[in-house]
Amino acid sequence: MPISPTLRDWLLDSDPALRWQVERDLLAVPDDVWQATRARVAVEGFGAALIAAQDPDGQWAGGSFFPAGFFDSDEPNQPGQPWVATTWVLRDLREWGVDAAALGDTAARLDANSRWDYDDLPYWGGEIDVCINSYTLATGAWLGADVSALAAWFPAHQLADGGWNCEAEEGNSTRSSFHSTLNALRGLLAYEQLTGDTSITEVRHRGEEYLLERRLLYRATTGEPVGAFVGRFVYPNRHRYSALFALDYFRAASLHDGTAPDPRLADAIDLVREARQPDGRWLQTTPLAGRTWFDVDVPEGQPSPWLTLMGIRVLDWWDAAH
Repeated sequence: MPISPTLRDWLLDSDPALRWQVERDLLAVPDDVWQATRARVAVEGFGAALIAAQDPDGQWAGGSFFPAGFFDSDEPNQPGQPWVATTWVLRDLREWGVDAAALGDTAARLDANSRWDYDDLPYWGGEIDVCINSYTLATGAWLGADVSALAAWFPAHQLADGGWNCEAEEGNSTRSSFHSTLNALRGLLAYEQLTGDTSITEVRHRGEEYLLERRLLYRATTGEPVGAFVGRFVYPNRHRYSALFALDYFRAASLHDGTAPDPRLADAIDLVREARQPDGRWLQTTPLAGRTWFDVDVPEGQPSPWLTLMGIRVLDWWDAAH
């Protein structure tokens, strides 16, 4: 579906972190144009603001996953969790397209100074939570840290059904989770793209099958929808699964692998298409609760530029193959 001039201008009137993706993925501008916009992310707008908030020791908010003082405060009793510590900030900066060089010696500083809240483990070794490890794997590959041992963690902890579950390491589940599996896949794909290491490709494909067998939406046991969360699109999604974010992953994986869209994505595509408003935009649902450095998207019920970017590029990818 062609983008109207009004919708195009609305999307372009955005932070460089979003604008360069609009230029590259939706408008197919020359490479030097979107690359110039991407270079601005580190020096203005959202990206520059987060970089400026970095602590001298390389962390953000004094902690790896939770900010300093979190467990001694009333914040654990509040809805959600804070999204201001190192792992979340680096995930955003990487996904917004910041060049790793803009972070200088951050990898070395984190190696020296940052430890996980779980067992005081060293930062680049990861911990036991698959979602945390997926973010760390991708971030380490981006910043040039040696995370090869962490890459080997994923096949060792892949469950019998092909996916992953953050509850599995605590012995609370032997079945995979949609949320955990998508986060694992995103980390594995980013690691492969950044390093060229294909040793985990087969593991990644097996994890993709877990979601594809369920058509991204349904329980394998009953065929019923896995939960309302699949149709509740929100940005930032943090760790939250949705059909839109799953499709955005499968688009990226398809382009990386040089494969056509899998037919089993059709129901999820229909769900995303149905959520598109008459003006071509997608609406924000309930943002995840918790402390942030600043807002990067609109309140609930408003048209979201981030969700609209993802919705259009997913549908364009699918429609071009059909």
